Amino acid sequence: MSAMAIVWQFVEVALAIALAPLFTGWIAQCRAWMQNRSAPPLTQPYRMLRKLFHKEAVLAEDASLLFRAAPYVLFGAMALAAAIIPSIVTDLPFARAADAIALIGLFATARVCQSLAAMDLGTAFGTMGARREMMIGFLAEPAILMVFFNAFLLFGTTTLTGVVDGSAAHPSLIDPGAIFAAIGFVMVLLAENARIPIDNPATHLELTMIHEAMVLEYSARHLALIEWASSLKLFNYATIGIALFLPWGIATHGASVGAVFLALAALLVKLAACGAVLALIESLSAKLRLFRAPEFLAMAFLIAVLGLLVHLLMGANACA
Repeated sequence: MSAMAIVWQFVEVALAIALAPLFTGWIAQCRAWMQNRSAPPLTQPYRMLRKLFHKEAVLAEDASLLFRAAPYVLFGAMALAAAIIPSIVTDLPFARAADAIALIGLFATARVCQSLAAMDLGTAFGTMGARREMMIGFLAEPAILMVFFNAFLLFGTTTLTGVVDGSAAHPSLIDPGAIFAAIGFVMVLLAENARIPIDNPATHLELTMIHEAMVLEYSARHLALIEWASSLKLFNYATIGIALFLPWGIATHGASVGAVFLALAALLVKLAACGAVLALIESLSAKLRLFRAPEFLAMAFLIAVLGLLVHLLMGANACA
């Protein structure tokens, strides 16, 4: 493990934490433009976080240690997940200790902790949101696993760094099944990050909200950490999609400092494009009824399985 690899590891995590609110602000700005509304400032998420961190936290009298610790656990899990995902370089020491399946475990840990904290106070909205969140997570995890298996079978590794390195070693490799996997991944991204058509992050309508129902009892620094962790989770999912389907430009092992800066520029361009696509999808979609969410995620799972079958059939034909 070289000293430069450790430096790039901390730089990548710090970059993810710093850019996550900006990515969320960019999506909100693109949605406003597409809907012919006045766009909020690009730095609006940073202003909101700054305001929340300067407020005094108010907690319920019967709030347990779990309720108090959940925002820190949630933010820490998302920061650790960012350390595993190769967004600008693949020479990441943390990525050697955990593969993509462990990454799903980190997301599940954060989800369970947040859901338990939401039920801790016994409020109606918190319990309702926690149940809905667990239902979405229960259906989304098999779909994201199927998406990962498409890349695992193609490159023979369960690490995202290995997938990126494999793509760099075989730049002309084309897998038709990746198209289906990419569609399934986008559907899971929308569901896991409480975006339209599964949830609307900008609403507080009691009968439809999922994520917002779980954070109604939080305030000040606790709410700031939860909102920051939500932005970081969306950023992590975007960089996972980039690593799986748009890995070009990511600096591989032994890359120079100049190559890392080029990878950073490529990452910003890809994130801008991803944010615009997500905003377009949300602008063209209507929110589904809650009981249609299982159908949506089942479709994502089937599309990912279809991509896996296409990959296996193409491999069998190639062997024949």
